[in-house]
Amino acid sequence: MTSKHLLPILLICITIACKDSKTTAVTNTITKDTTLVKKDTVVVPPVKTEIKYKSLIGIADTTFVRIADFSGDFAYDLRYATTNNFLKEKVYDCPECYTRAKTAKALLAANSDFIKLGYRIKFFDCYRPNSVQYKMWKIVPNPQYVANPKKGSIHNKGGAVDITLETLDGIEVDMGTDFDFFGKKAYHDNTNLPEEILANRKLLKETMEKHGFWSIRTEWWHYNLSAMSNAKVANFKWDCK
Repeated sequence: MTSKHLLPILLICITIACKDSKTTAVTNTITKDTTLVKKDTVVVPPVKTEIKYKSLIGIADTTFVRIADFSGDFAYDLRYATTNNFLKEKVYDCPECYTRAKTAKALLAANSDFIKLGYRIKFFDCYRPNSVQYKMWKIVPNPQYVANPKKGSIHNKGGAVDITLETLDGIEVDMGTDFDFFGKKAYHDNTNLPEEILANRKLLKETMEKHGFWSIRTEWWHYNLSAMSNAKVANFKWDCK
């Protein structure tokens, strides 16, 4: 076959090849576009439910309120709802922190100051029903450690809290002793302690005093709201359900 006869055949082959190439290109484009559509599919994340905290505005000062309903910025280690306490017995049915509304307002204000410094209040005990005071007295009938329930304590009035501080990352601040350590090492006027511990106690004490609380000499963790000193001893009980 001469070159003259080969030329038309070559032209036909080139034409067919070009058509196949175009077809392949179109097919590839469609495939790629389909893939892109799949990749670009928007997945909507689940909506997070934001906790709505209650307000203390309009609530009577003597009303008992649950602290956790008004802020999520506190921490809790409510020891008397466990056996990890000096009584070695559980005296609360469940762990809850209630106070009178006036006490709660002062605690919220104090905690706001601590948060600005990178700390928050951690509760060991809050309001204590008078019936629980009787339980404690039966286990340890010693006024040096437990207030006589006949007279009651400011805990029974919703005006006292046992607290410490922790960092916003949840690391408890060193106060020198554990909660309910009964000895001179826990006294406010004991200055024979490392400077860091004295500074931590000072921060806790001065901030709480700024918001109307006063301490007792023998327990670095205990704070009473002065305005609640004359409140009535109560036996209000929260619902564990």
